[in-house]
Amino acid sequence: MLSYAHGASGTPLLGQTIGANFRATAARLPDHEALVDCPSGRRWTYAELSGWVERVARALLSNGIRKGDRVGIWSPNCPEWVAIQFATARIGAILVNINPAYRVSELDYVLRQSGVRWLVSATVHRTSDYRAMVGEVRDGLPELAGVVFIGDRSWDDFEASGAGVTPGALETAESELTFDDPINIQYTSGTTGFPKGATLSHHNILNNGYFVAELLGYGEADRVCLPVPFYHCFGMVMGNLGSATHGSTIVIPAPLFDPAATLAAIEKERCTSLYGVPTMFIAELGVEGFSGYDLTSLRTGLMAGSPCPVEIMKRVQSEMHMSEVGIAYGMTETSPVSTQTRADDDLDRRTATVGGVMPHVEIKVVDPNTGLVVPTGTPGEICTRGYSVMLGYWNEPDKTAEAIDAAGWMHTGDLAVMRDDSYVNIVGRIKDLVIRGGENIYPREVEEFLYLHPDIEDVAVIGVPDARYGEELMAWIRMRPGAPPLDEAAIRSFCEGRIAHNKIPRYVRLVDAFPMTVTGKVRKVEMRQVSIEELGLQAEAGARTA
Repeated sequence: MLSYAHGASGTPLLGQTIGANFRATAARLPDHEALVDCPSGRRWTYAELSGWVERVARALLSNGIRKGDRVGIWSPNCPEWVAIQFATARIGAILVNINPAYRVSELDYVLRQSGVRWLVSATVHRTSDYRAMVGEVRDGLPELAGVVFIGDRSWDDFEASGAGVTPGALETAESELTFDDPINIQYTSGTTGFPKGATLSHHNILNNGYFVAELLGYGEADRVCLPVPFYHCFGMVMGNLGSATHGSTIVIPAPLFDPAATLAAIEKERCTSLYGVPTMFIAELGVEGFSGYDLTSLRTGLMAGSPCPVEIMKRVQSEMHMSEVGIAYGMTETSPVSTQTRADDDLDRRTATVGGVMPHVEIKVVDPNTGLVVPTGTPGEICTRGYSVMLGYWNEPDKTAEAIDAAGWMHTGDLAVMRDDSYVNIVGRIKDLVIRGGENIYPREVEEFLYLHPDIEDVAVIGVPDARYGEELMAWIRMRPGAPPLDEAAIRSFCEGRIAHNKIPRYVRLVDAFPMTVTGKVRKVEMRQVSIEELGLQAEAGARTA
């Protein structure tokens, strides 16, 4: 039996734009609660949220934003994020998601590479002064026509600016859209060390969000707690679009992940579903006074982003009452989900696999060297084909051609085994990728930055197992002759404020040379093995995961 599966489905794909689908939900359920922001206490029904989205869409039009223009959003989770997401979809502007952890150089690259014309930004994020950071790059970006900061006068003025735009002008803008138009760019690190802009259509992400929620059994009674970031597919697609397509309620527990705030939101808002990467669930289970929270309203949810320890999955099901919790696998380039467990799957499927193929999607597992489909039970590269495959990397046709072959298959770079029941287990990665707390980090990007240190001659970055985050970064460093030795504190000091915090290596090892292959390539597998031994991480390396 070959490792191929097709998600045959009697439920048709949605042939709509995101805006049209959202308006239909609002018309059907005008008085149903659509969005709750726990930090501010603000609430919107679907009619109220639709009205707000329309005002923001008209404001974008009044500022010259049209179909195909890029609008950046740089902010932690907040209601304005949701409004911008649906407003850009209404007029066909392409929303560019910007990671809130980005530093100045990363912000500059993304704004420049995507050609953002209008930026919506928070004012601060943790210790970052977004106003100052935007100010550092703005003069060098001639395409950036305007910046609006959420929560201050510029946002109010922006919203008010749409008053002169007639409803007819908005209807005309919407009439020019098709569901195959690009509507979202999400940046994912590439092997070159520079982020690549995965470009997604209405059809890509509306349907993926819809079918993720279908498999979770969503309906109008569901209230979905979203501590996962909106800038990522997990939040804006699986969360926001999954909820809106089913008339469910989006609940924002906090701007950033806060395990206690998440539990409090579930209790107060009687949430029925909770999303998170395994690290988040571990933190929630570890909150002081966990047993005192009333989580009995929960029935389902989704765990994705990195492998889940089996014991954690069991505790989530029993102690958090999420008897129908699912696991999903995918990547940004596939909108994102390609496989997902089902609500009625047995314990083995829901703890030992990442599920079966999604509706209307094809998956196969191939020999990376020959491209031939391997028999079930045999490891190989998992590939995805179907409506969910991205349009391509923004302005990078060569990189697109490397990822999507002539037959339309997206090559994920992940190693998987398909079982005889067509369920899949991810067993490793071909690409040199580290997944820390659900965030993809390419070591090459970190290496390129560390090369800027005047005392570093050479560097190789690897991932080592970690009980909390799944993996942590470790840098093997060759010092320049005569340079004083560096340690973890020195590397952190060099990196802080210059690259995202999750890209800063936790461990440092000084070496005279790296293990090399006969062709001159660094043997990172050997480096990882040596590091596990030296750091005493054998238990973490052997932890069973789903």
